[in-house]
Amino acid sequence: MDEAVNGLDLDYPEWVDALSEKFGLQRYRADQVCQWIYQKKVFDFHEMTNLSKDLRQKLANSITLTPPFLVRAETSKDGTRKFLWQLQDGERVESVLLAQQGRLTACLSTQVGCPLSCAFCASGKSGFVRNLSTGEITGQFLAMEKFTGQDIDNIVYMGMGEPFLNQEAVFKSIRILNEPKMRGLGIRHFTISTAGIVPGILVLAEMKIPVRLSVSLHAPNDQLRSKLMPINKQYPLSTLMEALRKYQSATKDRITIEYLMMNGVNDSTEHAYELATLLSGLSVYVNLIPYNTVPGGNFKRSTDGRIKAFADILSKLNIECEIRRERGSDINAACGQLRRVMNQ
Repeated sequence: MDEAVNGLDLDYPEWVDALSEKFGLQRYRADQVCQWIYQKKVFDFHEMTNLSKDLRQKLANSITLTPPFLVRAETSKDGTRKFLWQLQDGERVESVLLAQQGRLTACLSTQVGCPLSCAFCASGKSGFVRNLSTGEITGQFLAMEKFTGQDIDNIVYMGMGEPFLNQEAVFKSIRILNEPKMRGLGIRHFTISTAGIVPGILVLAEMKIPVRLSVSLHAPNDQLRSKLMPINKQYPLSTLMEALRKYQSATKDRITIEYLMMNGVNDSTEHAYELATLLSGLSVYVNLIPYNTVPGGNFKRSTDGRIKAFADILSKLNIECEIRRERGSDINAACGQLRRVMNQ
């Protein structure tokens, strides 16, 4: 085992192997350590009091436990919490905690910045730096639980970055947080949100694990979507829709479609009819999201009237949809906003 290994990067079998190979310890010791980390949120081996002092010191000398450092936390008037974390190399990422109907949902980042350069997104405006490690992803979740003193009910990989461009670390973080010996979060409580990375969608379909899928669509035709989301040139809507059909055939799961409502851009009645046609034959749930304006950006939020008219058309055409209530606009809660503000 590498002397510099971060214990938050290890899944349960790796903890068992590491403690057995390096220290000759039995499996129950891995159970104890994982309980301290994932259930008690203790990241200092010296505080793990059911281990001997000698073992605690040996573990501290060999394995690091390094959740991200909290730079700033803000709470919205609606209860949304935004966290800015600093990683070991000095890079910063954001995560968000949403309180809805008595449940807490963590929105986790998977990359520092984002390589997709979507026209409306604050994360893309900061450029792409690197992928996050598994431990940096799980660390956001654990640090939020420790900070709030509350158990988080759901995880959405929908913060900074594109999860399917860092899928090995993302899938491993799911295994870790789902593992009963670790955090034990039910597999149906995980959602991966993608901008439309077709290979990742197909991999998830082949895995046949009941992780939920969300797709950021934001436009109902190739011309507009390519303008808003350059990734559409690589994976156009025909290719994306075929991947979603394959995913749904394999998993039988309903797919969430995220659709930002931007005034005069993608919110006309014609766009609504196009979207209904595009999604025909799929089992979907459409979230219509009032755009969270990015300072210095070129897009404005659709009016309430345009959003309601759009929703009414989808409903009339048997596309289940919901207008998502605006959350966190007073604390720069859109992905990448707080990081940009702090870096200015």
